[in-house]
Amino acid sequence: MENKNKMIMILGLMAFLANGDNYAAAPLIINIASDLNLTVSVAAMSVTAYMLAFGVFTLIFGPLSDRYGKVKIINIAAIGTAVFSMLGAFAFNLPSLIFFRAMNGAFGAGIFPVTLALVGQSFDNENRQQAIAKVMGLMFLGGATATVIGGAIAYFGSWRYVYLVYGVAELIVAIIMFKTLERDQPVVDRLNFIKAYKEPLSNYRFMRLVAVIFFVGFSVFGSFTYSGKLLQEATGYNILIVGLILSLFGVGTVVGGRVAPSLKKILKHGFLVSAGVIGGISLFALSAYQNVWILSLGLLGFGIAFIFLQSTLISAAQEKLPKMRGTAMSLASFNMFVGGAVGTSINAMIVQNYGVSTIFYNAAYVIFIVSMLAAVFIARFEMRKKQGYYDEIKEENL
Repeated sequence: MENKNKMIMILGLMAFLANGDNYAAAPLIINIASDLNLTVSVAAMSVTAYMLAFGVFTLIFGPLSDRYGKVKIINIAAIGTAVFSMLGAFAFNLPSLIFFRAMNGAFGAGIFPVTLALVGQSFDNENRQQAIAKVMGLMFLGGATATVIGGAIAYFGSWRYVYLVYGVAELIVAIIMFKTLERDQPVVDRLNFIKAYKEPLSNYRFMRLVAVIFFVGFSVFGSFTYSGKLLQEATGYNILIVGLILSLFGVGTVVGGRVAPSLKKILKHGFLVSAGVIGGISLFALSAYQNVWILSLGLLGFGIAFIFLQSTLISAAQEKLPKMRGTAMSLASFNMFVGGAVGTSINAMIVQNYGVSTIFYNAAYVIFIVSMLAAVFIARFEMRKKQGYYDEIKEENL
């Protein structure tokens, strides 16, 4: 168990940095746009590139991890994401920025989902959820501090230093991972992408679940990208203060992750309904008010609602494909980040034509509806699980 705890800490630290590398973009968009002589909506294309590349390459890394071992894939991905994060600091125009961030996202696809799959297969049913929660807690703690770290470094130096600092830190942890993590055994004998995805793609209940995850990404990542612009317009604060306020979203994910298991036991099927209510109210507050305290509470509630949805849907996705966790997490992450990329692109047009507050107004309705659908699907899944449809030995197409 001591080795497993060490594994969780190392994987969690890499997830902390890699997720921070992603979230740090929110307060930087305005500075990037100014430095490269771009509009905010055009600069946001770098975020779209990261998310699209992450989503596409997730589909590749999942089956690769099932075939060649998850630790090997994580090690390769960690080195790659570190290198391209550092190169992002030297972007000189929009195409170079998009390329470096896209490659960063591509290698990041081998960290997030494969890490959760590795943790999932390393623990038994009794300890799995707690282990995943620890890694996710560190992952979103990275998101919580990224806006503060990114905002502070950009305020006192440059947005370029943000990507450089994260890249160097990721490289150090990647070297530690390479020397420390024990290699796991492959779970499939041959690499066959068609066969790997045949079972999940033919399981309509699984695909229905990951479709919900797409809209979670659409509403959460698609709107959070513009939260820095929203706060700066509403408050007039500089990037350092904006970064501090934005960190409340990440704090909400950490707090939500800690209370989620206990709250779910109390609320049962109403747990995801509460996520929809909290998320809807929080996003509406962000769209309708300019008071900094209300905006702060809105970001906190936004983070709580997101982690309620995220942790529940990911756990269910892994349970539906217990012997193909890498592939399951690939499809889940693909939908999450492609949803975020689509949301970011659509919201770029909305910002130009209707203003940034409209994004959060629309997202309030989306996250509420998504939470209601998720509540129904998860309730049915848990009912079937109690009836014995799902087990760790054989996964049936239902």
